[in-house]
Amino acid sequence: MEDLLREYIPIVVFIGVALVIGLALLIAPFIVAFKNPDSEKLSAYECGFNAFDDARMKFDIRFYLVSILFIIFDLEVAFLFPWAVAYGALGWFGFISMMIFLGVLTIGFIYEWKKGALEWD
Repeated sequence: MEDLLREYIPIVVFIGVALVIGLALLIAPFIVAFKNPDSEKLSAYECGFNAFDDARMKFDIRFYLVSILFIIFDLEVAFLFPWAVAYGALGWFGFISMMIFLGVLTIGFIYEWKKGALEWD
């Protein structure tokens, strides 16, 4: 039983350190922050100018479309880095599978381009 407890000590220490750091990061802003509000700090808008329209106006869907496309093609780059590092060990199978992956993403990119999803009028 004592050996079992000895195995869990690093986990308990890790959880304890994580709790201390987390609580310190939650409490520190209340201790360190300046409490000197002015009219700019208390204003409702942080973009630099006053609101010019209703907050419930329709939001352009192209913002979402561009963000989704960015995520898709950013993940492509995220998959290329580990592939490039392990390229020597993968051989031809790794090369061909990555070319198929890049081909599918290129076809998707061309499709989005032809549909006009990247146009911003």
